Amino acid sequence: MVKQWFKSGSPWIWMTGGAVSISLISVLGLLAMIAWKGLSFFWPSEVVQFELQGSVAKQTVIGEIYDRELVAKSRIEATGVDLSHYDKEQLERLLIKTGNREYVDLDFRWVLETDITSRTAPAELAVFERSKNGNFYGYVEQVIKDGEVITDNKIDVLYDLVERAVDLNDQALDLQNGDIGHINYELERLRLKEKAYQLDNELTDERVAELAQTRAELRAEYTVLEKQLFALRKEAKRDQVTVRDMRGEVVTLPLYQVLDVWFPNDMGFFAKLGHYFVQLGKFVADDPREANTEGGVFPAIFGTVFMVLLMAVIVTPFGVVAAIYLHEYAAKNAVTKMIRIAVINLAGVPSIVYGVFGLGFFVYMLGGSIDQLFYPESSPSPVFGTPGVIWSALTLAILTLPVVIVSTEEGLSRIPSTVRHGSLALGATKAETLWRIIIPMASPAIMTGLILAVARAAGEVAPLMLVGVVKMAPTLPLDGNFPYIHLDRKFMHLGFHIYDVGFQSPNVEAARPLVYATAFLLVSVIIALNITAIGIRNHLREKFRALEH
Repeated sequence: MVKQWFKSGSPWIWMTGGAVSISLISVLGLLAMIAWKGLSFFWPSEVVQFELQGSVAKQTVIGEIYDRELVAKSRIEATGVDLSHYDKEQLERLLIKTGNREYVDLDFRWVLETDITSRTAPAELAVFERSKNGNFYGYVEQVIKDGEVITDNKIDVLYDLVERAVDLNDQALDLQNGDIGHINYELERLRLKEKAYQLDNELTDERVAELAQTRAELRAEYTVLEKQLFALRKEAKRDQVTVRDMRGEVVTLPLYQVLDVWFPNDMGFFAKLGHYFVQLGKFVADDPREANTEGGVFPAIFGTVFMVLLMAVIVTPFGVVAAIYLHEYAAKNAVTKMIRIAVINLAGVPSIVYGVFGLGFFVYMLGGSIDQLFYPESSPSPVFGTPGVIWSALTLAILTLPVVIVSTEEGLSRIPSTVRHGSLALGATKAETLWRIIIPMASPAIMTGLILAVARAAGEVAPLMLVGVVKMAPTLPLDGNFPYIHLDRKFMHLGFHIYDVGFQSPNVEAARPLVYATAFLLVSVIIALNITAIGIRNHLREKFRALEH
């Protein structure tokens, strides 16, 4: 009976199904763990006030509990701490985020449970999110509006003043990056234009006068905008708040440095839920701050999606054309066989090798030649002869090209030869047959190759470190300045952002939750891109299903 059961193949079916189930559960569990550790960071945690005395001098510590662990009593005693009064073999210690970075040595500190004499969570404790130096914890003493101390409803007034300061800062930033940035861009273009005239010996007096007039008009406009910028900054610096910190000192915080304020110990569930989504939105939509350990990741999201889409636009036509040539036109000989073997082997080349190739060929050779031919006025500063988003897209296009070629060829091989013969018999040329019949029928396989290419390219980091990605990009590759799409610019990437925050951060403990949050965001971006491509593939499959029959 058992022998017949094995011969029927059922055990192997159950084994395969079990392996798939275990793999699926493992992947979902990993994603759930990353999501929990990353997304829970934005939930407003309770702020606790500890009174300490024992192995440390009597003091007050205010902060959020970030982590807790059990440590052996002997391990603590080995550091010189007297625990003779403690009768357990293990004791708990807490990792406290104390904030107030400019007034304490470390942003985080470990606290032994034996040193805690009291632990409270007063509703009056406030958390101030600042544009620099991280969070500030303390009790609001005074709210100062335009030099006057507010006595009535000071907390409500504080909320309004913080919102006002944030709005003014946003206006100033938009003005600086928008109109003022555009004028600076145009002034730089005028400088390069004048230098180009000089190199071509075409800098006549008329052109000098024309350039001087344009430059004067731009500078006059710049002066007006600069006054508006200074006025906005002055308005933002008008108000302050005084806060009593854990040292008992009263500190004045200028509100132009405050991004948000909340009282987590006084918030209900729905208030915390609303604050959670606000913080999550800031993480997705804002720029990074404090060496990428705070703020958002929008430039990295934009750079990742932009680079992947650009790579897809480049790799798809080249991969499809190469596959069509190999399957439809190339003779079945030793040369074709060697080309196929080379294409398959290219898929196994380490990605860093592609990065070295991209740096040497695309950046230095091709980009340097473009600068010499078309941008001599920019010398010695390179334009395309330096790492940028176009070279990153081309490098990853070569890296993923074998995937698209193999997938497209498999799709072409599944199309019956009778379809080709029927089209040719009806008078269509081979090119018309390919364009109107073969390629549409193979389009689902092409989309499958593109899905695999996008999934691999979006997660690659090593080659990008050589050909375009940076820790902090001052501007996006897409803006309002002509020609609007700047393929020569460097960019930020979610994969490199994870590496930088996780391994290059000056504040490891503060950055750890952001590593998980950014990793989950990268997976979400890849899933979104793949779902879009899968939707298009399924639509094409249904559209051309009749041709297959």
